[in-house]
Amino acid sequence: MSQTNMAVDTTPNKALAVLLGVSFAHLLNDAMQSVVPAVFPMFQQQMQLSYTEIGWIAFTLNITASILQPAIGFYTDRRPLPILLPLGMCFTLLGMAGLALSPSFGSLLLSAALIGVGSSVIHPESSRVAHLAMNHRKGLAQSVFQVGGNAGQAFAPLMAAFIISPQGQVGFLWFILLAGLGIVLQLGVSRWYSLQTRPSRITNSTIHGVRSRFSKWFIAYVLGILILMLFSKFVYLASMTGYYAFYFMDKYHLPLTTAQISIFALQFAGMAGTFLGGPLADRFGRQKMIWFSILGTSPFSLLLPYAGAAGSVVLCAVIGLILMSGFSVIIVYAQEMLPGHVGTVAGLFFGLAFGMGGLGSVIMGGLMDTHGVELMTQVCAFLPMLGLFALLLPRDSVLMGKPNALSSHNRKDSQGITD
Repeated sequence: MSQTNMAVDTTPNKALAVLLGVSFAHLLNDAMQSVVPAVFPMFQQQMQLSYTEIGWIAFTLNITASILQPAIGFYTDRRPLPILLPLGMCFTLLGMAGLALSPSFGSLLLSAALIGVGSSVIHPESSRVAHLAMNHRKGLAQSVFQVGGNAGQAFAPLMAAFIISPQGQVGFLWFILLAGLGIVLQLGVSRWYSLQTRPSRITNSTIHGVRSRFSKWFIAYVLGILILMLFSKFVYLASMTGYYAFYFMDKYHLPLTTAQISIFALQFAGMAGTFLGGPLADRFGRQKMIWFSILGTSPFSLLLPYAGAAGSVVLCAVIGLILMSGFSVIIVYAQEMLPGHVGTVAGLFFGLAFGMGGLGSVIMGGLMDTHGVELMTQVCAFLPMLGLFALLLPRDSVLMGKPNALSSHNRKDSQGITD
């Protein structure tokens, strides 16, 4: 019996409640994580930090949230640890308290690291809970889980504006209440999770994983394409959320508050896209949804730099709707190719998402200093064209074991991989 079949006794209502609970916890976590870069100008003014020091805070937050996730997912595939769900929120709570009370640059770095560790602990195990809660509708489950995170990211600028800015650094103390709510919520989820992973429901195949039907080379080929899709998606998103407002203000001579309307349109439409992506993939196929979510964005991204101020709002909404529909589908696609590696896959892909976004921001910022905002915006518009490579992904029938030439070829000499 595999890990994905553990929740056989779970009623639909209970499973739905758990899924909504873990999604709301995802909202709280990502809101607290995303509010940190939203208040970088405040830290810069209050502590007289340089742009390089601000960059180190962003790097620390992203790298701790990125590197640890695959390791945690890999370990918990062998030995599930439900306690990690509330424990991750405890790290985030400590990080929020640290930001409120930090007297120096070094303490800011430590606080950012604690928040990153909390995020790295929460994401792989929460994704596994979503996987267990809706065993027969995995695409929908991942979409519901992901839309919580997208909502948290969208609300972060509002929290920064209305909670932290009026009170200054001490405003972070209010987020301790949110982290406390997250701990209570995750304790309830972890109790359900522990029932699904208790020894009576785990066989040797669950503990040690299950054998993939595909060769290591075929798995590497597919993962390479999926990682390229992540690169296209998250570096483009980093260019939009981090730098498009500068382009907007420079081109249309409008204030930052007006420029933010386009970014909010991108983020809120992205929530809808995230929610719709999983069910559409369950209906029309994961491979089709992946290439559509990336390549389908390109006509609108290429047009965006040349649109008017009002047109940019519409185009940003369309881009967000299409582009963000694919991430949960990519995760489920990889999890089906590597059964028994739910946590490893989730940790790897969430980690890459954070890492690529953070690294992309640093590189694009440097290029913008040397080549200008307008040129970088126009170049980044071509990133969704990498979705053409998604057409090389095997169809769903290959992953599901339906006979065709490609699956037969890979089964012929496949040794598989073991957990």
